[in-house]
Amino acid sequence: MLFLWVDPIAPSNQTAKTEPEEENIEEVIDQVQEKDQEEIENEEDHNLSENIKNAVENTVGLFLRNDYKIVAIGDSLTQGVGDNANNDGYVGRIEDTFSNEDYRVDIDNFGKRGNRSDQLLKRLEDEEIRESIEEADMVLLTIGANDIMNVVKNNFMNLNEEPFAIERTAYEQRLREIFDTIFALNPDTEIYLIGFFNPFEGYFEDIDELDQILTNWNNTGRRLTLQYAQAHFVPTNDLFQIEDVSLLADDNFHPNATGYTLIAERTLTYIRPTIEAAREQSDESVTGEE
Repeated sequence: MLFLWVDPIAPSNQTAKTEPEEENIEEVIDQVQEKDQEEIENEEDHNLSENIKNAVENTVGLFLRNDYKIVAIGDSLTQGVGDNANNDGYVGRIEDTFSNEDYRVDIDNFGKRGNRSDQLLKRLEDEEIRESIEEADMVLLTIGANDIMNVVKNNFMNLNEEPFAIERTAYEQRLREIFDTIFALNPDTEIYLIGFFNPFEGYFEDIDELDQILTNWNNTGRRLTLQYAQAHFVPTNDLFQIEDVSLLADDNFHPNATGYTLIAERTLTYIRPTIEAAREQSDESVTGEE
């Protein structure tokens, strides 16, 4: 049996209270990018080149007709809660990156703090969100962490693995409905489901069950993406296992500026090939090259 007590304002370990030196985070980013590239090159579950080919076919001439349109939707991770640099979390950093590189990428951010998967399903009925998804070449999605927290809240005095397993089944069904709704609105879009990390790592390092629960939920999302040709999973849990670097905000739950930077860099590793391939295809269309 697993018992938890969480005080979000209680002091965590020293790592969570020490801001990293600038050169330290740059080294961490370099290491993460190198690791990401190796993992993508060795990925057996997804044929990356085929995914890029399909994405290009769906977006031929997109840079001619309009900006590349990205919709970011989900919970507080998409909203950017905890970003002490006030740069709109990982979404703002992705937008800045493409802007600095003169990419015509437009991002609509519909992140909302506290959203669970059932609430996100309801929000997908909103006309503004639906119209934005209909025009989106890509959808970035964070959802599920609050579903887990809801289990903690509802079983606080007797917390064990069973309610997590039950809720995970319901979460999988709702996540499937979210995917199906998005693809019904826009059959040509690409969905990138961004996984969640274990915010309790610093509190309960010795409780293996909790980490396994998070792993199981992430694996549920990963497996579901494999059932869709245009869906992809972006892992983040390993990023928050890096030692000696402060990655959480003052609430010891959401990422801080550094944490969001790592999430943005990881996400860029996954989405950049699709966007660059579409841009190259557009350039060839302009020059008439075959």
